[in-house]
Amino acid sequence: MKIYKISKPNINESAIAEFLNDENLDWKRTINSSDTDETVELAGRLCYMSFGDLQSNRTNSEYIQNLIFQGHESVLEHVNWSFIITGVSRGFTHQLVRHRVGFAFSQLSQQYFNEANAMMVEPSVIKKHPILSEQWKQVTKSAKEAYVNLLNSLEKIENGDSSLTLNEKKEIKRLKYSAARSVLPNATETKIFITANARAIRHFLEVRGSIPGDEEMRVVSAEILRLVSEDSKALFSDFYISYLSDNSPIVLKK
Repeated sequence: MKIYKISKPNINESAIAEFLNDENLDWKRTINSSDTDETVELAGRLCYMSFGDLQSNRTNSEYIQNLIFQGHESVLEHVNWSFIITGVSRGFTHQLVRHRVGFAFSQLSQQYFNEANAMMVEPSVIKKHPILSEQWKQVTKSAKEAYVNLLNSLEKIENGDSSLTLNEKKEIKRLKYSAARSVLPNATETKIFITANARAIRHFLEVRGSIPGDEEMRVVSAEILRLVSEDSKALFSDFYISYLSDNSPIVLKK
């Protein structure tokens, strides 16, 4: 499994300066706060116009921690990250895409991409037992061979005719790929592009990162937590990574 951080939150300093000048406001900013954390603070302060003399003595981190404590997390939705995740199973992504609020997904399509050379993601609980691992490899190998055979056979049977339009040929190809993929297992490796805001990521980490029986979710959650924490000292400070007896990560709240 590997996660690539494609984009992260950033702020436009000149636009902030213009806004403060137009509104005749003074914002007492915390030194060395990240773009991510300042975006959340700015959004929160706008709700009450709590700038200058109306500001409390809270630092940026304290301000954000108070927002989270009070349950005022809508302002967390203004900061987003995008990731590409590879080396995960389709079984994993079937669960991941259930997180619709605050998430956007674009996944490798089995209806258009030939999976003849697809890799399989072997669960570590199987991998550590040689006999079970060999059985697993044989089953997944057979499934992939069946996929290739079905696809090749359908190509021969469903040749179509030369009078078909380009779009009709495209749909016939999709029909073949869709039929053949029905024999592929949940272990088939896939790639997925996701974008999520801070509030949605916090929810994901809390409900998915701490499930002992779902290792893929825990591993992905731990890596996402590590990556987003690089850009924010405050938004995820109440989460931490621990390790189970098998040395796999688990995400917990303080």
